[in-house]
Amino acid sequence: MKKFLSVLMVLMLAAVPAFASAVTLTMGSWRADDVAQMNDLLAVYKEKTGVEIIFQPINPPEYNATLRTQLDGGIGPDLMYARSYATGRDLYAAGYFIDCTDVPGLKDNFTASSLEPWQNEDGSMFAVPFAAVSHVVYYNMDLFAANGLEVPATWEEFIAVCEALKAAGITPLANGVKDEWDILECFFLGMLPNYVGGAAERAKYESGEKALNDEAFVAAYTDFASIAPYLDANFSTVDYNDSQMNFALGRAAMFMDGSWTCGTYGDVGFEWGVFALPAREGSDTRVTFHPDMAITANTATKYPEEAMAFLTWLCSVEGATEASKVLPAGFFPMINAVIEIEEPHANAILALNEGKETDARFIWPAMMDLYAPMNQELIKLLKGEVTPRQAADAVAAVWAELQAK
Repeated sequence: MKKFLSVLMVLMLAAVPAFASAVTLTMGSWRADDVAQMNDLLAVYKEKTGVEIIFQPINPPEYNATLRTQLDGGIGPDLMYARSYATGRDLYAAGYFIDCTDVPGLKDNFTASSLEPWQNEDGSMFAVPFAAVSHVVYYNMDLFAANGLEVPATWEEFIAVCEALKAAGITPLANGVKDEWDILECFFLGMLPNYVGGAAERAKYESGEKALNDEAFVAAYTDFASIAPYLDANFSTVDYNDSQMNFALGRAAMFMDGSWTCGTYGDVGFEWGVFALPAREGSDTRVTFHPDMAITANTATKYPEEAMAFLTWLCSVEGATEASKVLPAGFFPMINAVIEIEEPHANAILALNEGKETDARFIWPAMMDLYAPMNQELIKLLKGEVTPRQAADAVAAVWAELQAK
């Protein structure tokens, strides 16, 4: 009898997939704010498959460099968030990202425009699309109402609102420049399509058909510089967290930011809403709707089958639906399927895209080498150290030099 039970136990253990209890994958990410949410998603996946995935995020500004160091050192995660466009392509070209072209469901469940940000020049895919974000202005509805203000429909009206708030002793805009990245990514690249156009026009700048110091760019820098009087008086010392806090505490009436902040203001003591930063009178308002996050696998993972299985799940309607339930408000699934978003402010943000042309952040697809130069010129503009024309010429000169190499 004991021999029979021993044989039976061996047979039962053999019937359980080897990875069900033994396989543990790691996942790298720049979304350090999403630990609880991603753990919830990964718990759903573990319950479904038995595979455990440990979420190991890195401070966002340090993600690119830290991930590259890990990968170079052979200690990179099994799965990881992949930046869109050139930044992600570089890691694929270096041999670190797997070829995702044949992940089941990828080509069937995503549109061409959703695939393109993580596509190589030869059409192969280096990651699976996960979520997009939008750029909007958050505004304190109570402060607007108390001062008889309405949502501006043009840039001129936006500046008039800023002036009225400042005259009432209220800081109009919560943005600062201490962390540097957000004044470029959130504000300037959020407003830039209003001046230079959408994807088709962006491509002309990338090809050299249009110059980065043309009148459209000078106009964008001019209007950007005009917000300086409406920032905190000490905007040079205001970092991103300060900006969020100043808006949440009602110290500033507006905050130009990304949709990813949507869930941050669930318990503030005032009513708030969102609007698209408007274009100049007579021009069309456009929205920066950025393909932000994708997930890929490490070519050096010890568990390629399990990593591929997770990517396949993300490419399914089931996986995307589960992800939409736990992703923070303001991250929008990119799968080509109807997925209900319950959070009202997130729905309001997404609704701003309706009837408007959208595009990715201008420099992401092909001009990431301009990130730091453009960032520094913007800060100089706000400090009054350069003119809009000088800023435009400086960035154009950097790009010309890069192209000449």
